[in-house]
Amino acid sequence: MPRFSIIVPSHGVAGRLSQALDSVLAQSFGDVELIPVCDAPDSPAAHVAARYAERDCRVAPVHSPPSAGLAGARNTAMRAATGAYLLFLDGDDVLVPGALAALDARLTHTGDVDVLHFAHERAPWWEGEPHNPAAALLASAPDGVFAPGQAPRLTGVHLPAWSAAWRRAFVTAHRLTFPDGHFTDVGWGGLALLAAERTAVERSVVVRHLVRRQGSLLNLPGAHHTELLDQTELVLTRAAEQGLPPERARPLFEQLFAAILRTAAHPERLPAGRRAFFRRAGALYRRHRPAGFQPPGGSLGVQHRLLACGAYPAFRALREAHQATSKALAHLPRPHGLRTRLRYETELRRPLDPHLAVYCAYWGRGYACNPAAIHAKARVLAPHIRSVFLVEAGQEHTMPPDVEYAVIGSRRYWEVLARATYLVNNANFAEGVVKRPGSVHLQTQHGTPLKTMGVDQSAYPVVAAATGSFAKLLGRVDRWDYNLSANRHSTQMWERAFPGSYEQLEYGYPRNDVYYTASADDVARVRKELGVPEGATAVLYAPTHRDYRTGFETGGLDLEAFCAAAGQDVVVLLRAHYFYDRGGRGSGGRVIDVTGHRSSEDVCLAADALVTDYSSIMFDYANLDRPIVVYADDWDVYRETRGVYFDLMAAPPGPVARTPEELARVFRDGSYADAESAALRAAFRERFCEFDDGRAAERVVRRIFLGEPPEAIPPVLPLAERVPAPAATTLVRS
Repeated sequence: MPRFSIIVPSHGVAGRLSQALDSVLAQSFGDVELIPVCDAPDSPAAHVAARYAERDCRVAPVHSPPSAGLAGARNTAMRAATGAYLLFLDGDDVLVPGALAALDARLTHTGDVDVLHFAHERAPWWEGEPHNPAAALLASAPDGVFAPGQAPRLTGVHLPAWSAAWRRAFVTAHRLTFPDGHFTDVGWGGLALLAAERTAVERSVVVRHLVRRQGSLLNLPGAHHTELLDQTELVLTRAAEQGLPPERARPLFEQLFAAILRTAAHPERLPAGRRAFFRRAGALYRRHRPAGFQPPGGSLGVQHRLLACGAYPAFRALREAHQATSKALAHLPRPHGLRTRLRYETELRRPLDPHLAVYCAYWGRGYACNPAAIHAKARVLAPHIRSVFLVEAGQEHTMPPDVEYAVIGSRRYWEVLARATYLVNNANFAEGVVKRPGSVHLQTQHGTPLKTMGVDQSAYPVVAAATGSFAKLLGRVDRWDYNLSANRHSTQMWERAFPGSYEQLEYGYPRNDVYYTASADDVARVRKELGVPEGATAVLYAPTHRDYRTGFETGGLDLEAFCAAAGQDVVVLLRAHYFYDRGGRGSGGRVIDVTGHRSSEDVCLAADALVTDYSSIMFDYANLDRPIVVYADDWDVYRETRGVYFDLMAAPPGPVARTPEELARVFRDGSYADAESAALRAAFRERFCEFDDGRAAERVVRRIFLGEPPEAIPPVLPLAERVPAPAATTLVRS
């Protein structure tokens, strides 16, 4: 029998689940069984858990449908558990190093207690200091083993289930389960402590709870808040049946009604039924008020008295008066310039234009990427939508002649941003843009993440310094309604890098549609436009940006020398990162600079092979099923300074070269396009080309602009059935 069974529900947190599981398996104390609870065998979290189960026999995933909720997930896992003690861990929380060793040592000292409470740390993972909310309560408890009556404020109802270890034999003997519905921890903790006879505390921090930036999901508006009354009634009824003495009943009653009054004092949590909530809460208050209970002082005490007598109008008046005196004027982000600011505020007071969509790509660099592909498809499928593309000053000439645009910062720019119902971007709109009720913000992203993104960059000082305020970054994320994903890896990484309440659309990247719709004539046309000689093997060299460098470098790679060494027919298409697209590099010899070309998709179509380092272009190019070579001359430095989500060297899309000589050799001997290279590419495509099938833009337009339900959206074509655009040169296909 393992010492601990650690239960980890994972619904909605697949992107962070690996961190929770790693924190358990990395513990110095290893006598555990780890039970991840996944929605279904084919859910994103199930794939994560399965990989861990393959590597470690202590991992035993179970499944519980989302309809069963958190309570159902935990109950399912408890039935499968075999450990002496049960521990619960949310899928986006972690055990601190040494946590299990500390718990084992404490339990060895105390013997078999029914419940061992321990400290936890609430850590805001954007800005702010962590704190230990249970420290004072645990400090006041006796040092040894004690009966619950000796620490009456440890009621179990105001601490989460994951802040204690629960003896499984005790749980089984008393048939304890998590009550259905929201606020299940209230019912579980209250009933367990009413049944417990031997308890103890461990004052060191065991769990680090990552605070959701939007706060607890339980605090969101909705009818589920009435379930707090259900849990309260369940616990107080059991306490009355047991004849709980007043010295224990009073703190239990006070803590339960403190939570109820917090809900009643926030009308936004109860969009409807506030009076009925108050009326039922008052009836519970009067029925279960313990003998000798004295309400607290101050405003809270007044609320207790109003609840006790059912005076809802007076309670509402008190609440409104308090809000009126304490509420500060909300800060409204505004554009600079008094005249423009006033115009923007005027436009914000006008109704949204239901047929206006605004697009932006790469902070206004032009008509490109996913926004451009969605724009083009919307003109076909949703011609009633008027579309305006945003472009920075000086780049107007890059816009196609038939595309309407507005220059960033202009009066018209702020007008269309204020009135648009649909806002589509592959980065973020300006700080001053207000998210209006009824508007729809679609974040398309602009690549599959290898390098760390969003709040995950905070651990890397060089990148974090350049990123600026993570609180402001996440404030922009709050505007998103939808986020596009090209594969399940991206879905999970976006979830952890950009935490928010948006919906993930696993539709593929619209910009990659062309890799399945382009013809041989299209490929020939683009090659001619770029100046690729007839019969040449065009190798696209596309390195990524280095945060620890100040300008564009080729990593010590002499491209003309590479061409000479790689073969007589080889030419290089050089495409620097878009940070350096203001150029100054001219083409010459066998190197053609295509950095300034508007479409990276066109450049990829023209290339017979790709050489890159850590650029996300490799994930897009893989859709073409053409050879890819990774030139990783500084992988160790990049990984340590920028941070990465997986080890590219362990799962590359093709051969890996570390030196210019190695790079030239794989082209000279043909190994860049041999069967082994194709096998690596096939595995890479299986993982990262998951949703790109040529119909991503159609899915987006039908869901966002036409309002079609998810079940009506065309399904993704299996990878084996897709036919990529033909290459100019016949090479080994995977």
